[in-house]
Amino acid sequence: MMRPYKTKKIVAIHDLSGVGRVSLNVVIPVLTSMGFQVVPLPTAILSNHTQYPHFTFLDLTGEMKKIIAEWEKLGINFDTFYSGYLGSPEQIEVVDDFIKKFKKEEDLVIIDPVLGDNGKLYTGFDNRMVEKMRYLISSADVITPNLTELSLLLDIPYEETNTDEQLKNHLLKLSEKGPEIVIITNVPVIDEPHKTSVYAYNRNGNRFWKVKCPYLPAHYPGVGDTFTSVLTGAFMQGDSLPIALERATQFCYQGITATFGYDYDSREGIMLEKVLHNLNIPIQISSYEII
Repeated sequence: MMRPYKTKKIVAIHDLSGVGRVSLNVVIPVLTSMGFQVVPLPTAILSNHTQYPHFTFLDLTGEMKKIIAEWEKLGINFDTFYSGYLGSPEQIEVVDDFIKKFKKEEDLVIIDPVLGDNGKLYTGFDNRMVEKMRYLISSADVITPNLTELSLLLDIPYEETNTDEQLKNHLLKLSEKGPEIVIITNVPVIDEPHKTSVYAYNRNGNRFWKVKCPYLPAHYPGVGDTFTSVLTGAFMQGDSLPIALERATQFCYQGITATFGYDYDSREGIMLEKVLHNLNIPIQISSYEII
């Protein structure tokens, strides 16, 4: 007798923006293409993402609580918890309670601690949001802050330029707060302005990793969501940390290069539909290194 087939479920705790390839508009197609069932837990609905000059915003904190209560009644289980943009300290508390109530020992928790960029908090966020996020990451297996979020989580001054030793020290301190794997995204490469990099630390094995890739002078919202989504899928497919980093970095670069040459409103994000099929192609050249 054949056993029932079970597709692994990822609960994706992100906002939904009508215009712009960000958040759930990225998370769902990427992870579905990688073979997983994505169960959205939307935190807000926006007409368009917040990097446009104006937008509508519907807070779904109350609805999140109702959805979670229904899932509990139904006995729904998940294999991975993946959170991104959370709109308020109260939402962070809702997500923390949700993870603690539903998580099984073998489940994976990945948190992208969305707080700010370029040395500043995002509009509408304050220190209470930072304090709550510091608490939430203690429940994570993997976190993916950028340099701004790293400085906020560690309560240290923001620095755009950091040496390998400084970054290794920061990675260790963040891991001490709970996460086994800490990944710092979008790190400029000293003396190589045409490159960007990702740094990572795995407490299991006590290893530090770095992946570099070419940098193009363009800003596309949603690239961070794309990176963490591919990373999540790679971990669930059984990839090691350096291979997962490589796959996520290469896919984001492919998306940026596929978009860069067009006369195009960059606020709409990378042309994901042009590169989704690449998720099934093995990585071509490995550039990761141990540091």
